[in-house]
Amino acid sequence: KLTVNKVADFLARFAPVELAEDWDNVGLLVGDVAACVERLMTCLTITPPVVKEAVERRADLIVAHHPLPFRALKKLTCETTAGRMLLDLIAAGIAVYSPHTGFDSAAEGINQRLARGLGLGDIAPLVPLEHATDSNTLGAGRWGQLDEPVSLVQFTRRVKEFLAIENLQIVGEDDKQITKAAVACGAAGEFLEPARAAGCDCLLVGETNFHTCLEAQATSVALVLPGHYASERFAVESLAGVLAEQFSLPEGGGVEIWPSTAECDPIRWV
Repeated sequence: KLTVNKVADFLARFAPVELAEDWDNVGLLVGDVAACVERLMTCLTITPPVVKEAVERRADLIVAHHPLPFRALKKLTCETTAGRMLLDLIAAGIAVYSPHTGFDSAAEGINQRLARGLGLGDIAPLVPLEHATDSNTLGAGRWGQLDEPVSLVQFTRRVKEFLAIENLQIVGEDDKQITKAAVACGAAGEFLEPARAAGCDCLLVGETNFHTCLEAQATSVALVLPGHYASERFAVESLAGVLAEQFSLPEGGGVEIWPSTAECDPIRWV
């Protein structure tokens, strides 16, 4: 039978915990390692609608990119949103595993998938992992070379098509030529300087602050900002497929694995 521990062991190899940032909270966060897993749901973030879906569909395990809990808790009560969700999950016997920044930086992680999906070649980490045996695949962020230069507007069309979105934000002139580009999913403004140092013309990040946008403008690095949700959600959908392939069991004993249908981007452009 498939157990929480077997899924956790696979995820710890697929999205190595040693790649996670020091401030992060990754791994099995809620649940019994010996519990049986017959239904597994992936999601970007655990929210009240996601919890409702998991309970109604009798999930045994949620693989959530963003950790819950993220920071240490001194109390676990219904007085906070996080507390209510955790208590509901625990009452329903639903375990929670978060790969988070380990998945961001993994060899087949979010940033690798972003870079490949946008047509970058010779892909390498923006910030290689120290003491890595293979610095070409391990580390944070990614950068690479386009087959041929494209304008910033043309590059944004690629982004929209790959992420299946209609809107995004940019910093830079429409006709700026992009030859080398970098990607860093989520809130990732700190990757601007590594991208500039690598000679990149453009950096895609999920989101960043106003002052990072000003610094990008001042240093002639274009920014493409599709939103935190869009920059990562596609990958947790792919992760459901990876897990389904890994844990396909003989006929009659299959595990139901699906990406949450209840979660959505809380931010809308109007």
